[in-house]
Amino acid sequence: MTENTRPLADRIRPATLEEFIGQSHLVAPGKPISQVIKTNRVPSMIFWGPPGVGKTTLARIIAHETGRRFYELSAVSASKDDVRKIVEQARKEQVGAPRDLFNMNQPEDEKPATPILFLDEIHRFNK
Repeated sequence: MTENTRPLADRIRPATLEEFIGQSHLVAPGKPISQVIKTNRVPSMIFWGPPGVGKTTLARIIAHETGRRFYELSAVSASKDDVRKIVEQARKEQVGAPRDLFNMNQPEDEKPATPILFLDEIHRFNK
């Protein structure tokens, strides 16, 4: 698909935190999301809001700006097995890195860059 044939929303979607409009109490310099990116310490987060406000876009920006792999699932159609597959795939991709991606006791400078799993519609996750 060429640049001109991509949907307009895809072409104008923000790709960096500086391009992201709104939620300045979270994304402005010195605010929580900005600090997460600056320190490269990404905690578990829940983004809540109506469709179209930028939850997925913001998660993608965080992944991109921290150099992390981004996985996206919809809880409407995904199952626990789908989540397990992503976790296993992420472990395999950490070549030469410690195998436990989620070891909270491991010093920060020794941890691999953990991937970001964006689970959309998580309130519907029941499988």
